[in-house]
Amino acid sequence: MRKLRVFLVEDEALVAMLIEDLLHDMGHDVGPVASRIEDALGTARNGHFDVAIIDLNLDGRSSYPIADILLERGVPFIFATGYGASGLDPRYSGTPVLVKPFAATELENILSRLQESI
Repeated sequence: MRKLRVFLVEDEALVAMLIEDLLHDMGHDVGPVASRIEDALGTARNGHFDVAIIDLNLDGRSSYPIADILLERGVPFIFATGYGASGLDPRYSGTPVLVKPFAATELENILSRLQESI
């Protein structure tokens, strides 16, 4: 698996640190990290990264606007959520989902599949 630069959108600091550690252990670079929707929207529009991991619920707000920007840009992304894939808006039914808490192997498998489309 080649090294990816990952945009991480997560509002829980401990969860963000855990994901960052997992990504580093896998040999990837953690690019921008955003914990608020406003910051994430700007980075989604203008940031330089290969893939994004987006918490579906940011401090009670939906992260779908971030996903919409990434779709427009053609940047692959993963939703991370405690609600599971059944909680997704049907527009995103094909989007990979990491169900929190998740294992490192789950993240690694999804990233490996996404690399094929990059």
